[in-house]
Amino acid sequence: MASEGSAPFLFPDADAEPPAKDALVPDVVDPVTEPESVPEMVPEAMPEADAVETSAPAGPGMAADLGLYTVLREDGTADPTRDPGLSDAEAIALYEQMLLIRNLDTRCLRLQRQGRIAFYGTSTGQEAATVGSSACIGADDWLFPALREGGAALMRGMPVSRYIAQLMGNSHDEQKGHQQPMHFSFRAANHVSLSSPIATQVPQAVGAARAAQIRDDGSIVLAYMGDGATSEHDFHVAMTFAGVWKCPVVLICQNNHWAISVPVKDQTASPTIAVKARGYGIPGVRVDGNDILAVVAATRQAVERARSGDGPTFLELVTYRRQGHSSSDDPTVYRDPAEVEPWEKKDPIDRMRLYLETRGIWDDAKEAAANEAQSELISAEIKEAEKAAPPALETLIADVYATPLDCLTEQLEDVRPFFEEGQTAEGEFPL
Repeated sequence: MASEGSAPFLFPDADAEPPAKDALVPDVVDPVTEPESVPEMVPEAMPEADAVETSAPAGPGMAADLGLYTVLREDGTADPTRDPGLSDAEAIALYEQMLLIRNLDTRCLRLQRQGRIAFYGTSTGQEAATVGSSACIGADDWLFPALREGGAALMRGMPVSRYIAQLMGNSHDEQKGHQQPMHFSFRAANHVSLSSPIATQVPQAVGAARAAQIRDDGSIVLAYMGDGATSEHDFHVAMTFAGVWKCPVVLICQNNHWAISVPVKDQTASPTIAVKARGYGIPGVRVDGNDILAVVAATRQAVERARSGDGPTFLELVTYRRQGHSSSDDPTVYRDPAEVEPWEKKDPIDRMRLYLETRGIWDDAKEAAANEAQSELISAEIKEAEKAAPPALETLIADVYATPLDCLTEQLEDVRPFFEEGQTAEGEFPL
């Protein structure tokens, strides 16, 4: 059961045998010296957002960046040739972590609607992509998130109390209320705070991976982005340097089909997002992001490839953003609600639950117990967080410089009367 302050449970065993290298992560070939080895581009159009393509695995001979890597079958069994071989405890832990994110999202969005927090962005339908990938790195590795990787911080040990305190920006928030809600950081697990601008974290992640490479410290980096980020110049910069330097980084695109109100079909003319990696000499793999076993299998191989010095891998995790971009967004303005329905049938939690039941390690009683325990935990932490005072006024200038500059101290004194009179500063979150 996921509990307050629980330790990460799927850190790789350093002594374990590395995963077998198969066609999942293809070798990068030189188009000049080996032109006959370059995979032919399949002239297929980018799937429409309402087309659920998560049921069709990559066929024999299909390039990994054009097919779709899946493990879970519709009957709840796993493809034995691709099964990552999770133990019962690991499989249940992954499921409970996805369930925790879903339960937190439900409660926290309700808090925002009640005016008790200012902003929230759910991960509903994307839990497998976040949990499955972040479960595959070690304690000394680094993670640079995009907007919907708060669950990765929980996966790597962030207490639920700290998660909720960050949303409220109170005195229990270790970021001292400096960051917008949902902009989590967790230093204990090298989980770097995200920034709102699209894709800025991707070159930063590649830079961190380059630093690890120079230091030869054995760590690797996960760099997350959305489909919209692949249209940004920062994506090009990051992919270029990752490919040239062969940095120990795994670049992960959660393709949820919508960059706020821009559908993926209007985002790119390439047949898939994964195929973009070819231009940078990086292997790309297109994965069923709603299949947590496929996510684990693909990420494990990419992590091993990075750690062994073979360079970066680009993973496109195909999933779907079932709710709004954030609590400030109304998706019904720009998309047909009927488009969501087919993806609800591919819910990653439902698929994993069926798998656990098929294995004989989960049932209705365990489901009820897990939901009850998580509900009680979340309620208790919300109650405690709402008792906390705001951060001390002096923290407004903390963590900017080791010793606050005189100009900052003067600015603090300028605003002190405003707050001492009991006034508050209100903000808006348009995105």
